Amino acid sequence: MNSPDQASRQDQASRVLLLVDDEKNILAALRRLLHQEKYRVLTASTGLDALKILASTPVDVIVSDQRMPEMTGVEFFRIAKEAYPTTIRIMLSGYTELQSVTDAINEGAIYKFLTKPWDDMQLKEHISEAFRRKELADENLHLNRQLHIAYAELAATNSQLDALLQQKELRIESDEITINIAQEVLQHLPLAVIGLDEDNLIVLANATADSLFAPEGPMLGKDITAVIPSLLNDLQQDGNTGDSGETQKCLLEINNESFMALLRPMGRHSQSRGKLLALIKQDGKDKAL
Repeated sequence: MNSPDQASRQDQASRVLLLVDDEKNILAALRRLLHQEKYRVLTASTGLDALKILASTPVDVIVSDQRMPEMTGVEFFRIAKEAYPTTIRIMLSGYTELQSVTDAINEGAIYKFLTKPWDDMQLKEHISEAFRRKELADENLHLNRQLHIAYAELAATNSQLDALLQQKELRIESDEITINIAQEVLQHLPLAVIGLDEDNLIVLANATADSLFAPEGPMLGKDITAVIPSLLNDLQQDGNTGDSGETQKCLLEINNESFMALLRPMGRHSQSRGKLLALIKQDGKDKAL
């Protein structure tokens, strides 16, 4: 693992500084001054040459003179600001054309204005501060991009969840319609249907069953043996043990009429529990069978 000092040196080595001045001795002096800082230093003698470098190489900080051939430092910085807005731009000049420099500073084209001759320590500190400012801006930009990506992913996830929720709501609505239809069909079946829980308590009875046992009063919650006392005995007498999970059946006499009782356990094809009892009225022909 790299030490903090090693990491700091690596960070400095990745910092790119562009020096722009038409005087070669000034560029050489600045190079010597910044040699110990381990920056990657690029140089240009005109604004046009500097723009060519910017077009091909990522640059963090620019230090430029004001008076140069072809274009002034202010003109160069205005172009650089528009084309490369993330660069930090410092003007280092012996000429103080106050109005143009002030205008450029107000427009944001210039971060700092320093005069020649410069103080070595002050200049090094200003450049170092410019790099720190650039790195902080880059980090903020990176965090903003990551935040936008996270927001986009969250929005996509929320959209998927909304779609799943809508599908589930539609499925629930469809299931409710199916259940309502099934309940209505069950209520109007011409045979008595009674639902029993695992303790043989009545939990469901359709209209035909209610009509058949009307004198007994409300059926729900009663034990089936209280409504049809002979049912379980008759099933056992007919050889139905109920252990196989198959439908049990027997003949019953209810209100002086003959019924075929079919008792079927539930849960084979669903999560239902208990039994379903159907009472089918027998006519003379059915009795003979």
